[in-house]
Amino acid sequence: MATQTPHRPVVGIFWMLATGLCFIAVTALVKSMGTRVPPAESAFLRYILGLVFLIPAVGALRRAHLTPRQWKLFGLRGFMHGLGVILWFYAMARIPIADVTAMNYLAPIYVTIGAALFLGERLAVRRIAAILVALLGAFLILRPGFREVGSGHIAMLFTAVAFGGSYLTAKIMADEVKPAVVVAMLSIFVTITLAPFALANWVTPTLGELAVLFGVACFATAGHFTMTLAFAAAPLTVTQPVTFAQLIWAVLLGYIVFDEAIDIWVVVGGLTILASIVFITLREAALKRGETTPMVHAPKG
Repeated sequence: MATQTPHRPVVGIFWMLATGLCFIAVTALVKSMGTRVPPAESAFLRYILGLVFLIPAVGALRRAHLTPRQWKLFGLRGFMHGLGVILWFYAMARIPIADVTAMNYLAPIYVTIGAALFLGERLAVRRIAAILVALLGAFLILRPGFREVGSGHIAMLFTAVAFGGSYLTAKIMADEVKPAVVVAMLSIFVTITLAPFALANWVTPTLGELAVLFGVACFATAGHFTMTLAFAAAPLTVTQPVTFAQLIWAVLLGYIVFDEAIDIWVVVGGLTILASIVFITLREAALKRGETTPMVHAPKG
């Protein structure tokens, strides 16, 4: 009988905190890019520079015998994720970091809705209530009629939808192929998806901009790695609440580095969304979830 891997909550919390720092570094670097380079091109350069990190996965890719259906699903996921990345880069250059971080928490909520619609998962009354609470959190962030809702905010709403679709597709593929193949195929297809958008409005980047985007690729890859270590060390019920630290760091980063005003309603809205995610995660654990979709708060860039 196989022994179960022991839970190490302290280790899991440490790695999730490290994940948050990596993702905040990604947002800071993207924010520093400004708007000179179009968002699609920035995203494309970030992904093509990051392909170097796929070298260890070459063997797994060569051994993978994908069916036509799997190729189509990988292509669909790459397209959805690619659009989400473009919108995320667009939003990062136009609205405060705290707003982007808080609205990113909507993606797991869309995953929950999508799992019910497309994967046949049951939406109990409590989960529906948690979704409504999350939508209330989004309303607190946007506050239409009380603040200017910019194009960056609208972009983030669609970003969360695109990433939610990407994560749902990943759920399907994770049951069929190795994780290394899932990650590698995402990077490849996102790069392919971004290429025509980038070439349509190409601006020659400087060496400094290329260096920044390579830094984005490095921190994003490191964030994925530390997040995997966190999930391996402790259950989601332990690691998921730790993601609230990303919002705190985002607020401080925006205030100290980018001179962005602290909007308490953005913080409250983000924590409201996160609270609903944690509630859903705890409920799934209590019900001994086996086939339900995990809550994912993954990177954007």
